[in-house]
Amino acid sequence: MKNYEDVTPNPEYLIKSIAEQGYSLESALADLIDNSISANANQVEVLIKTDKEPFILYLTDNGDGMDEEALKASMHFPSTSPDTTRKSDDLGRFGLGMKTASFSQTRKFTVLAKKKGSKKYHARTWDLNALKDNKWQIIVNTQAEIEQIINEYKVQSDDNFSQFDNYEPNVIIVWHGLYKYEEYLEEENRRKALKDEINEVTTDHLSLVFHRFMESKEQHLQLRVNNIRLQAFNPFPEKDLRSVEFKQKGFGNDSIKLEGFVLPSTSIEETKESNNTKWTTKYRSLLDMEGIYIYRADRIILFGGWNGLIKKAPRLQLARLRVEIGNKVDHLLHLNVAKSQVIIPHDLKDAFEDYINDLKEEAKKEFFNRGIKKFPKKSENSESLFVRNPSNKGVLLELNPEFSILKQFNEELSSSNQAKLKVLLKMVNTQISNIKQTHEDKVFLGIEQENNISTEELLQTIKGLIQAGINPSVIKKEILPNLGYKVDTYPTKILEVLNGK
Repeated sequence: MKNYEDVTPNPEYLIKSIAEQGYSLESALADLIDNSISANANQVEVLIKTDKEPFILYLTDNGDGMDEEALKASMHFPSTSPDTTRKSDDLGRFGLGMKTASFSQTRKFTVLAKKKGSKKYHARTWDLNALKDNKWQIIVNTQAEIEQIINEYKVQSDDNFSQFDNYEPNVIIVWHGLYKYEEYLEEENRRKALKDEINEVTTDHLSLVFHRFMESKEQHLQLRVNNIRLQAFNPFPEKDLRSVEFKQKGFGNDSIKLEGFVLPSTSIEETKESNNTKWTTKYRSLLDMEGIYIYRADRIILFGGWNGLIKKAPRLQLARLRVEIGNKVDHLLHLNVAKSQVIIPHDLKDAFEDYINDLKEEAKKEFFNRGIKKFPKKSENSESLFVRNPSNKGVLLELNPEFSILKQFNEELSSSNQAKLKVLLKMVNTQISNIKQTHEDKVFLGIEQENNISTEELLQTIKGLIQAGINPSVIKKEILPNLGYKVDTYPTKILEVLNGK
């Protein structure tokens, strides 16, 4: 007969541990809003009371609500299995979201709920202090406690602007205290840090993450954070983007769609001049928003950065990759409880990396050509000092040989000096293109076929330099590369002269 020992975990320790799942304040609130959306809510409000400690946070919605039995079930750890078959639009997975998200920010929270159309709320409270006796137990709130919470919530709601008309919440979640702000910051910094976090970071995050639900004609989700009615921010204003042909791949019981977009180079200057553009949220830069955007059932679960596939870089700030997945492949992508981390499996990495490499090249072209577009084309014979010249290496920026002063100067030179000027101008043009491409992986070697310098003109110039005492090794290292020549493409006649033949 086997012997067994009781290993029931200490509830306080376990809850504190599982609550550390990578939640920030904004991702914790987003997890609660997922439940609101799944319950068909079209109005959600987040209110924070900071006049004294403990700080109080309310999150309410007008969704379908819950009766008492459903409320009891939702307060369990977990309330559903991650292996349960879900509706395609279900934003949950583990049945832990409300509890872990709440405990990541507070040590005590209460949920009031009623069915839509009903008047009577029921309430339950998780309080870590009630678990110190090593008992798994939650508090069943009295009717007097429920009425007090509702009254305090209504006062807080009315104290802020932008209320919803005729709004009646069916679920009210109350966080009694925000320990990360109350315990870990100096007293004078606590209130300011929390206000900045909620008014800047959180509003930015929610406007982006839930933009499709806010833009949807069917659901038309409205979000209120204190005095602010949030506006949806779509990171893909498609009529102004250049798209890269999408790819779709079957994966598990679902599929994954990759679609890359390149922002116009003008967005760089626009975002420098104003933080209120269609390219970035109010408090994020283009560089912050570069990278992968993973949509799961229309909700963004990951955005910004390349998820470890490549490094972020200024030259890629115009690149955004939209990835569409369903909720049937969560287990294959190792989606974490906070819905903030995805591990791309090995058999998908090649597809991601190949597509990202194509997107990178398009984004780099747009980035490096942003300043050159204001110059005229070479064929336009403008009076501009610089012109654009298409080549097999991309668009080159060059001195305009038709520029009046340069043209006059050239006409006054002897033929031998004209050859030298051609060589000098080619060196300058090549270096301009190299400087323009400073942050790119290539330089403009191998463009000697673009030269308008004949071999005889180049040969004449090199002989003159050698006669003037210039060492042939200097010509090899400093002059020919700056004309776009590679070592293996030097004309034979020039090699013979440089090698003393």
